[in-house]
Amino acid sequence: MASRASWKGTLKIAELLCPVALYTAASTSDRVAFHMVNRATGNKVRREFVDAETGDVVERQDQIKGYELGGGEHVLLTPDEIAAAVPESDKVLDVTSFVPCGQIDDVFFDKPYYLAPSDAAAADAFVLIRDGLRAQGVAAIARAVLFRRVRTMLIRAHGSGLIGTTLNFDHEVKAADEAFAEVVDVKITGEMLDLARHIIETKRGSFDPSTFDDRYDSALAELVKAKLEGRKIAKRPEPKRETKVNLLAALRESAKVAGKKNDQRTATPRRKAG
Repeated sequence: MASRASWKGTLKIAELLCPVALYTAASTSDRVAFHMVNRATGNKVRREFVDAETGDVVERQDQIKGYELGGGEHVLLTPDEIAAAVPESDKVLDVTSFVPCGQIDDVFFDKPYYLAPSDAAAADAFVLIRDGLRAQGVAAIARAVLFRRVRTMLIRAHGSGLIGTTLNFDHEVKAADEAFAEVVDVKITGEMLDLARHIIETKRGSFDPSTFDDRYDSALAELVKAKLEGRKIAKRPEPKRETKVNLLAALRESAKVAGKKNDQRTATPRRKAG
């Protein structure tokens, strides 16, 4: 069964209009999920909102959103007032500019969506846009009201379709200066740099997401299975913690291990004589 579109609208480039549909490109719905349960009864428990001062349960009809001013004071906003502030959607992804594909720092990337024609009549316009972006090596910057918020989207050619990635706003992206403030500028030369290059070369490969696994999710699934089968749950041993690291010795050992693994991968089995 075909995926359900998350949004349908029109991709607009100047006077060129192309009806498109957005499909979620990444989802976490398959992860192991848990409910909170009453240990005594085995029944699911539900969350309730309580008054922070009185501790009384506040029923849904008595709840209202508020913006905190400080000192416990809030500006109260009704659902109608909030709805009136949400930009009205015209269902148009309006392209404002084209930029080189590699120009945008991926720290601005938010969530990816696949874009496809929403009907057969849009095929010609869609292919024209896709092939034009690919031929020029550019991506389109478009704006639209998506899911009740004004969003900026980067649209690129992707296989036989397009991929649109919503972008974080500039004020949402933190500057790296603070995170890197204590990074010391050290000059690495000689054997250490040669060993680092050797390790990188022996572990060079291609990006293959099928080889990545969510070990935490797999461990949770195995835990649930073990509990169902009545097996004893093995306690994970405490990891060894190294307090001091000899960088050169660590590099030498890493290079040795990487070299052995690389030899094993490239070795070809001998054919038996017969």
